[in-house]
Amino acid sequence: MRRHILIVEDDRVTRMRLAAYMRELGYRVSEAEDADAMEHIIEMDPPELLLVDINLEGKDGLTITREQRSKSRVGIILLSSRADQVDKIVGLEMGADDYVTKPFDPRELAARVKNLLARIADIGQAPEGLAPTDVIGPWRFDRIRRRLVSQACNVPLTKQEFEVLGALADHPGLTLGRDRLSELIGRGQHRAADRVIDVVVGRLRRKIEADPVNPDWILTIHGEGYRLVAPEAG
Repeated sequence: MRRHILIVEDDRVTRMRLAAYMRELGYRVSEAEDADAMEHIIEMDPPELLLVDINLEGKDGLTITREQRSKSRVGIILLSSRADQVDKIVGLEMGADDYVTKPFDPRELAARVKNLLARIADIGQAPEGLAPTDVIGPWRFDRIRRRLVSQACNVPLTKQEFEVLGALADHPGLTLGRDRLSELIGRGQHRAADRVIDVVVGRLRRKIEADPVNPDWILTIHGEGYRLVAPEAG
């Protein structure tokens, strides 16, 4: 499967040239001109690597880095036309994996992309580094790429699906009420009429369970909430 790179760059010419170059190298590439477009793409088709211009209009690259790193281990390379060491240090401290100053040699950027993707693949595939709670029946919960992985296929997760499954996987064998799940995924206080959690759990079951109506892994504990079956109990 080709690696997915998302380029977040508001200069159209620069973005198109960079995208064309990355496609020539065999990557699957998406393009976004700002943070809103980026978040929509991430929601629908999570990338393995972000190439982010630090000087974006509106929400800049540093803010994007901080927000993404708080909820994801996606690879992040910052691009900047400024050779300011302060920007570089701040970007790395916020969680960026690398920092490249424009104008850059495309071959150097290609090497950095290749090396970072290799490191991400090593982390995601190493059996000894896999937490037992990230094994759900026949699936592996790949938190780096925000997807479910089995021997037969890979299934991407939306942002809400990723967050709810992450909350359940962090508390295996424990029942989490809708209030608690809403709190863990940053939705604030749950309201009785708010069925978002139920809808998201339903979508997860359709992706995980052999029979979503009679689930084996994400259980409903009536009057209490939802529980992810602990691996040893499965």
